[in-house]
Amino acid sequence: MGKLVVSLDGVVIKEVQITKDKTTLGRRPYNDIVIDNLAVSGEHAVLQMVGNDVFIEDLNSTNGTYINGKAIKKQLLNSNDVVEVGKYKIKFLLEDSADYEKTMILKPGGTPSGFGMPSAFGPLGTPASSASPASIRVLTGAAAGREVSLTKVVTTVGKPGVQVASITKRPSGYVFAHVEGGARPTVNGAPLTGESIALKSGDVIELAGTQMQFVQPG
Repeated sequence: MGKLVVSLDGVVIKEVQITKDKTTLGRRPYNDIVIDNLAVSGEHAVLQMVGNDVFIEDLNSTNGTYINGKAIKKQLLNSNDVVEVGKYKIKFLLEDSADYEKTMILKPGGTPSGFGMPSAFGPLGTPASSASPASIRVLTGAAAGREVSLTKVVTTVGKPGVQVASITKRPSGYVFAHVEGGARPTVNGAPLTGESIALKSGDVIELAGTQMQFVQPG
């Protein structure tokens, strides 16, 4: 089964499994893959699954759809092909990779699915590197007091359809990016103005009505 890994400026912001015959991509909220950027048309492209093959077709978008740097109208995707839509790069992978984190969903009044669960976050005692991994500590809401180690390359947090952000582990540190939602998340009370921001230990993130603190061992 194929999947798409969406990135911006080298920061992975979302991962989408291709499970349907047709998967739409565009700026409008009803698309299967929503990219909220003015360079992306409301209905930009569609991915069609035919047997084990996946084709991508540009829907007469304003800025076009590119694969490995070449403009296309409709083309079969091969594993590791890079689709470019505006400034976004979407890598098509046939193999399943364990490097990407499942989304932590914050449900009001209930226990968030994924928080502290090894099935969602991998073994919590196995950091990705020799250094101790950073973690997110939930400060408010039903999950207050929970702490999740950021052992994977990418951890997505928030409430799908409302507000979602990602935390990406890079050699230089951790980067926080806005993924979806009309309102931008805040870091230390200031709305995220750019596409991403480097996190420092102690930073307080507010996302989908929940506050959480980024903690990185010294």
